[in-house]
Amino acid sequence: MPELPEVEVVRLGLEPAVAGARVGDVELHEPRSLRRHVRELGDFETLLRGARLSAPVRRGKFLWLPIERSGPPLALLAHLGMSGQLLLRSVDRQAQPRTRVRILLQPAGRPELFLDFVDQRMFGSLAVDRLVPTDDGAPGGLGSARPLVPAQAAHIARDPLDPAFDEERFIRRVRASRSGVKRALLDQRLVSGIGNIYADEALWAAGLHYERPGSALSRAQLLRLLTAVREVMLRALAEGGTSFDAQYVNVNGASGYFSRSLTVYGRQGLPCARCGTVLRREPFMNRSSHLCPRCQPRPRARRSG
Repeated sequence: MPELPEVEVVRLGLEPAVAGARVGDVELHEPRSLRRHVRELGDFETLLRGARLSAPVRRGKFLWLPIERSGPPLALLAHLGMSGQLLLRSVDRQAQPRTRVRILLQPAGRPELFLDFVDQRMFGSLAVDRLVPTDDGAPGGLGSARPLVPAQAAHIARDPLDPAFDEERFIRRVRASRSGVKRALLDQRLVSGIGNIYADEALWAAGLHYERPGSALSRAQLLRLLTAVREVMLRALAEGGTSFDAQYVNVNGASGYFSRSLTVYGRQGLPCARCGTVLRREPFMNRSSHLCPRCQPRPRARRSG
């Protein structure tokens, strides 16, 4: 599943083509891709045809394109799910297989192009949604100064790359919990955008086992972990994200290369880059955790009574 760095790569790739562009036409190839569209706002295609779009905005794994119009503020909201892709294509290219929605963009003073939503596994979606005020009055996400966020994304926390991310609130809530620290990293109500790959990478960098209870961590340890999260995500951004297969590509269809720089994820059986101990892969919440058993010692079980 695309995580924060991959969605941010897509946002940056879309920005020069989308900002200020007018929508010419909309082709719906798969109605199921609109299952999260807010029907009472009107027909998806009608709402978009002729509309002008603002620069894309991102919070966590959610990406939206504000619609410039009179009346209540709206946005085209995209969630890539497991395999969704937003691709920019020239108008002379036919839709590739598994193209679910095609949106014709008409940028000012430049050739038309298609914005294609491609989704193999059908977990992603597009929707027109209302923009609602942020609960803290800060910008809704990266890419806009407006304090607005789509209603469907308003429940998720800010992400670690957001200037308005509240570190102290995150630390207080994690330290008040007895759950393992990796569960906190994956809880989108505490911090958004972090998935399995970057959680494992950050925990290794911070020297923390995924089962360490939040209540057993100091403020300094959690600050170190947040620093590790940001550092690994910024490195991933610089390399175009993480691609293990063709399901994640940027807007031009190119893969990212951060998979070559991963330190623990997917490297079970290989030596730890820090101490040489063989890395492990262990079951975790219907997925896996990757770690170094020496650098990230398992917490001791508490004695009962």
